[in-house]
This record gives sequence, C-alpha cells and structure tokens, in this order.
Amino acid sequence: MKQRFYKLNNLSIKHKVIALLLVISIVPSIGLGLLTGYTVERILEKQAADHTLQLIGQVNKTLESYMNNMQNVSYLLSMDPEIERFLTTPTQPNTEDGRYSIKQFMQGLSTLYPEIAGILVVNSNGQFISNELYPKSDKNLSKESWYKEAVENEGIFTIVGHPKDRNITSHINYEDDEVVTVVRAILEPETQKVMGVVLIDLKLRVIAEATKNIRLGKSGYLMVIDQNGESIYTPANPLVVNPPTRLLEEEDSGYFSETIDDQGFQFIYQKLPFTNWTTVGIFSTDESVYEVRTIHFYVICFVFFVCLFGITASYYLSNSMSKPIFQLMSSMKEVESGNLSIQYESGRQDEIGMLGKSFNHMIMKINELLLLTEKQERQKREAELRSLQAHIKPHFLYNTLDTISWMARKRGAEDVSDVVTALSRLFRIGLNKGHDIIYLKEEITHIQSYLSIQKARYRDKLKYSIDVKEAFQDVQILKLILQPIVENAIYHGIKERKGPGHIAITAKEVDECLLLTVSDDGKGIPKDKLTMLNERLDSLYKEQDQKVNFGYGMMNVQARIKLTYGENYGLQIDSLPDVGTTVTIRLPIHRK
Repeated sequence: MKQRFYKLNNLSIKHKVIALLLVISIVPSIGLGLLTGYTVERILEKQAADHTLQLIGQVNKTLESYMNNMQNVSYLLSMDPEIERFLTTPTQPNTEDGRYSIKQFMQGLSTLYPEIAGILVVNSNGQFISNELYPKSDKNLSKESWYKEAVENEGIFTIVGHPKDRNITSHINYEDDEVVTVVRAILEPETQKVMGVVLIDLKLRVIAEATKNIRLGKSGYLMVIDQNGESIYTPANPLVVNPPTRLLEEEDSGYFSETIDDQGFQFIYQKLPFTNWTTVGIFSTDESVYEVRTIHFYVICFVFFVCLFGITASYYLSNSMSKPIFQLMSSMKEVESGNLSIQYESGRQDEIGMLGKSFNHMIMKINELLLLTEKQERQKREAELRSLQAHIKPHFLYNTLDTISWMARKRGAEDVSDVVTALSRLFRIGLNKGHDIIYLKEEITHIQSYLSIQKARYRDKLKYSIDVKEAFQDVQILKLILQPIVENAIYHGIKERKGPGHIAITAKEVDECLLLTVSDDGKGIPKDKLTMLNERLDSLYKEQDQKVNFGYGMMNVQARIKLTYGENYGLQIDSLPDVGTTVTIRLPIHRK
C-alpha cells in the first residue's frame, strides 16, 4: 500500500489534476454512455432479428404452399385413369386421342397452378407424355438420375433441386437455374411396383416474387439453400456467394454473425421442415438500424461534450500550475543532452523564478569551467605530441653530422663514419621536413639506423631482425612510432638480461589492419607493472605522481596514434617475466 502511494506521489502535478477531473466527471459519463449504448443496441438487435424471422416465416409459408401444390399435382396425376392406363398398358394411349386427353389434363393443371413450368410422366419403359417438356435425344428417360432418385424414394415426394445435365428441355427453354425439379414415383397399389415417375418443374420466379419485397437494411436480402448448402434461389449481385456451412449445422432457426473476406455479416435463418430448405436473411453488420444509430449519436454527443468540458478545464488548471515547471525540466534535459547554451527565460518572481535564475548561473559557471579545462587539456596534449621532436629541430645538425662522417672516412675511421651516417639518417627521417606521416619503408630505415647505432654500442649483446614484406612498404603511418618501443626493448629488456638478446620487428595484415610487432627475449615485465602500463595506455593520460621506470615514449606514441586514427587503434603490451615482451601496434592501412 505504501509503495502504491509512493508511485502516486511521483506523478506530475498536471497529471494529478487531469486524473482527478477524469475520475470525477469523465470516466462515469463514458461508462454510462457505453452501457446505455450497448444495452439499447442489444435490445434493438434482438427486435430486428425477431422481426426478420417473422418475415422469413411468411416467405417459408409461401414456399411450403407452392411445394404442397406440387405434391398435390403429383397425386392428381398418379390418380388420373388415362395416366394410369398409360403406365400399366403403355401401348394403349399411343393414339392421338389418348395422348391429347392427358396433355389437356396437364395443361389444365399448369393453368390452375401458374408456377408450374412443365409436367412430364415417364413409364418404366422410358415412354413419356408432357405438355411442355420433351427429350433432347433418344436416350431412355428411365436411365436418368432424377428417375432413379424417384424410384429410390419409393413414392415419396422428392425435391431434386436445380436440374443438372438431364436429357430434357422445354419449349420455352428454361435455364437450369430458372427452375426447381420435383419428382415422385407412381407405385402399383397392390404390389408396390414402380409403374413410372412424375416430374414437375417449378418456376424459380415464384420464389423471387415471394422474397423480392423483403429488404433487410440497405443491401440485405433473402436467399434459399437446400440441405446440401447449394443455392436454390440467390438474388442478383449477392453480398455472399457461398453462405457459411454452419447454417446446415445450426438449429431450425436463429441468427449469428460471421466475418467473410474481412467484412462482417449478420445471418438470420429458418428451415422449412417440408422441403428441408433453409431461408437465410443476409445483411452487413455495418448497416445499423436507424434507431440504434440515433441513440448512438446522442450518447456520443453527450460523452463528447462532457469530455470536452472536462479536458478543457483540467488542461487549463493543470497548465497554469505545471507549465513553468515543465519549462525548467525541458531546459535541464537540454543540458543533459549536451546543450550548455540553453537559458531559462521567465519573468516570474516566485520560487520557480528564483530556481530558474540559479539554473542559469549554474550553466554559466559550468561553461567557464569547461572552457578552462579544454584549454588546459589542449595545451597539455600539444606539449606531449611535440615533446619527442622538440629535442632536435635545427636542420644544420644532420648537415654537421654528414661533415663529421666525411672527415672520419678521410682519416680511415670507417666504424665512426658508419655510426655518424646512421645517426644523420636517423635525424633526417625524424625531421622529415616537418611532416608527421611517412611511408613504412622510411620508418623501417629509421629504425635500422637506430639499431645500427645501438649495435655499435652493445656489439654482440644486441641482435635484431626485421621482417616486413614488400607489400607493406608503401603503407603510410605516423613517423617515429617504432623507435620509442625499440628503445624500451633495449634498455628494459635486453640490457637487463644475462647474455645476448634478440629484438624482432614484423608486420602483417589482420582484419584489414596493419599490425607491427616489436618482440624481445629480455627480462620481461612483472604482472602488476604490466597491468598498470596497459591501463595507462588505455587512459591516454600520464599521471605525474606515478613514477614508472619506462613507458613515457610509448604513451606518447599511443596518444599520437589515437588522436590521429581513433580509439580502435594503438598499442597493446604482452609480457612474461624472464621470457620476454611483445608490443603490438595496430594501425589502419592507408596508401597514397
């Protein structure tokens, strides 16, 4: 409980005021509006569904009436003496008088029931009599699927549905989807033997006339499907071509909603017990009943005005209290992101105004300190970068060394001449006309000169090898990065060991970077001192109060590399006591 109260106290003043007004006025209004709208919508939806079911019930009564008429017609035909004679002794009514009498009877039935498109009577031998229908070919009609279906149902009135691929046509030439076929087998009363089949075509337009005046919303309609889900009647341009199969699995009547092709539809259905058809009302759920939309409109207007008044009042009250605080917070965030030129501007004389003035004074002091620190740091780094080259500047120095070398050779002192020549070459490459970038081959020449001088001093104590492939000779690097490292290797590695020592300088490419390594087999570096050296290399700053036997030259090299190429490049020291030390220089590969 205390933790929740603490979190509530952390909310801003603006949010607290807004939340208070929302809880008191807006939230109950919204809840009441939603509850009212939902309740009314459910009531009107149920009323609309019940009304639609009543309309569907009236249509179903009409359809059942038509089917009852068709069933009665089939009974009348089966009880007609002339037709019975035709079925029992088919050779008798072959005369014109017999056939004419039957056709006249059929024509009378068609006149009495105008929904009949045609009547056909077929005996067991395939002979037929009809008023409107006739075979398309000489194929035996008793072999037709509708005939077999009637026989299988043994005298029960059967609705076949739309005719499919049957060998029958009519004088008016109805399409298959314009009629519905019903059949009934005529049985001999005593033996129950099938004597023939009565086929009646029902005009589909009578179903259309029964449903055309039924409108569900703006675009809703009624359709009729059979027990297999196939359409008996569908209006032109239907919203749903294939109704959901759950219509066949549901109860005798009801309604449900379903989404088809990302659009919601309402289905209201009722089954016909006699025909086993299902009449389905379909309309889009977007077409709300007018009363529902009207109620929703008033509810939304009420909630809107309440919310508008509540939000306006809460914003005005909270803004008057929290705006100066937010302005000061925004200024502080600007400072956090690094913008130290921001100033808090306000003419307020209250506590917030006094806090803003203190904030401006603090920013001014921080800027002064940063400028002073930046100036001192820049001076310090410039001094460090120039310290290595500040010892020897005049160009006349290596000219004088050349003169000394010439005089030594003139007097036969070849060893003195070699050392002086190496020293002259060392200074010439080190000066490099004031440029900081040289080729790797020039840096190798410089370190060879330095090692030649050291070799003359240490003789057999010092051995060295340089392995740099020709492919790296034209790589451009900072000058004077090998000499301080080699100098450390000699004075703190080779010199401290017993017996002769060896220094190896190599170059290779790894991950598109140039790795120069200087390895010696000298005394090595203790673990604690090695850790301190690597930490100093990573920090780039030499603390004057920490005295280390060596590392100044390497720190200078590290600073120059990182300031020139970035933090991803520089030195790394690996060493084992009494085994040796390896310094790795990581540089980018730059060519002219």
